[in-house]
Amino acid sequence: MNKQGNVYTIIYIIVLVVVVGTALAFTSISLRDRQQANADADKMRQILASVLINPEPSEVIGTYRGIVKETLLVNDRGECVGDDAFGVNVAEQSKLPAGERLLPVYVCTLADGAVKYVLPVYGAGLWGPIWGYVSVDADGSTVYGAYFAHQGETPGLGAEIEKPAFSSQFQGKTLFKNDVFLPVAVVKAGQKPAGDEDYVDGISGGTITSKGVGAMIDNCLSPYAAFLSTLNK
Repeated sequence: MNKQGNVYTIIYIIVLVVVVGTALAFTSISLRDRQQANADADKMRQILASVLINPEPSEVIGTYRGIVKETLLVNDRGECVGDDAFGVNVAEQSKLPAGERLLPVYVCTLADGAVKYVLPVYGAGLWGPIWGYVSVDADGSTVYGAYFAHQGETPGLGAEIEKPAFSSQFQGKTLFKNDVFLPVAVVKAGQKPAGDEDYVDGISGGTITSKGVGAMIDNCLSPYAAFLSTLNK
């Protein structure tokens, strides 16, 4: 065959594409389980961070299994409807009407025996998704800790939501006032919300991301109101 001809060139390209495509597909399939395992471990790390536990990477899975004693799925009426909280896609659920959502709950027992309930949140920042976990005391109202992350917020501005300086503000805030559920608000530093809800200062220079966190908390935690109200009864 004439190696300078068009037919040879076309055959060569086809063979090359098939070989490279097969190799890439094989690599992807081979690494899929490892990639999923890494993603699961990172999710466990984030859940633990919301209850103020930050183990070494090699200890994340063992620590998670020792702390998270139970997982639940509840609905907006506070009813338990399942137990596979880890498998729920919170991003998809957060876009559904509250009455149609599956709401994951991670029940944690800390070293001192204290029980905390971890609730996932998901929303939108300035440049992409933001998400996190909020832990609540056994009274169903007092925030014990929080963890937030982002996909592409601006370093030094919106990206500051992942820093303890921001998330630690949520500790000790309450979600119920006079038996009314009021999610923690995120406001501009020096200001207060219009209502009676507890609040934290937003990120200076990260107004849109801060508002995104506030909207995310409202949208994702409000459907848990009925469940949380049952915890201290």
